[in-house]
Amino acid sequence: MKQFETNLKEVIVQLERIDPVRYGKTRNFINGDVTYLSPYISRGLISTKYVALYFLNKGYSTNDMESFLQELAWRDYWQQIWIVRGNEINKDLRQPQARADRSGIPKSIVNHETGIEAIDNAIKEFYSMGYLHNHVRMYVASLATNVGRCAWIDPAKWMYYYLLDGDWASNALSWQWICGAKSNKLYFANQENINKYCNTYQEGTFLDVEYDRLPEIQIPKELDELERFELKTELPSLRYIEVNSAEPFFIYNYYNVDPLWRAEENGNRILLLEPSVFEKHPVSKKCIDFCIALAKENIPHIQIYVGEFRELQPLSNSIFYFKEHPLNNYVGQEDSRDWMSDVKGEFGSFFSYWKKVKKQLV
Repeated sequence: MKQFETNLKEVIVQLERIDPVRYGKTRNFINGDVTYLSPYISRGLISTKYVALYFLNKGYSTNDMESFLQELAWRDYWQQIWIVRGNEINKDLRQPQARADRSGIPKSIVNHETGIEAIDNAIKEFYSMGYLHNHVRMYVASLATNVGRCAWIDPAKWMYYYLLDGDWASNALSWQWICGAKSNKLYFANQENINKYCNTYQEGTFLDVEYDRLPEIQIPKELDELERFELKTELPSLRYIEVNSAEPFFIYNYYNVDPLWRAEENGNRILLLEPSVFEKHPVSKKCIDFCIALAKENIPHIQIYVGEFRELQPLSNSIFYFKEHPLNNYVGQEDSRDWMSDVKGEFGSFFSYWKKVKKQLV
């Protein structure tokens, strides 16, 4: 089982081993050349720009590794929508979800008992590893919404809770893309497709039908029972910090543990974990521990403060620096994120966005 390193040097070694061309040819298979970089990008240890430039500087052409670059660009694309739309991404963004007959999530998904071997095995591993292959995420989302007819929001929160690479924009908007709330059609996968990409040979399941029949099937008994749950974030009790009030404060958070950000400047470096943020977007203890480990191992003299930004403000006679993010509610100097390109704003489709981004990468 893959274990995620927390030292930046080890992450760079991992980066060096990636073949971005082969990635594009095999990434859809569960045993394909997956990069496993997403947890580090989501937590801001490295950026989409850093990764893209790394391979462009190694001489790979944009065309040869277009699939690889597109996957990086998808993350920026979702974030740009979050910046423009804010909390609107928590609701059906383009049109009402067609099959939102129920609330909650099928209990069999949570308990990895759907009867679809590839999915059940992946979910079981998900709880220990904190990672799901992208194709499996799509399968699970389709099962919960288009087959199980659940509104997307609760299952999306469940998945985000356990993902080490949890990015609420990417997660919420991908779920909406699957269920038609932000796309023109619903995504379905039958057993043949799952067998192909997950290397299984299962037959006789409720998904073992032709594609044109999938939209017509009734809710299978395996997905009938629902579970409603309350997700809570377990934060450490860390409120005491030693600061020099005359020096600037550099505020890191769940989406920014970039060790290179203003690294040459003196100041108070604080990993701020705001309870109010995690009340809205709960994550597991494993996710919090991963974020803290990344910060401690890579940012010298970092201190952790569990509390609200407003509680830090009286401690400073200087300025607060922070990187832009839609969840921030800070006062001070906002630095831009390290985007792949200068293309900003919301676009009607990913590919209209990608065309503009690609021109800047050539």
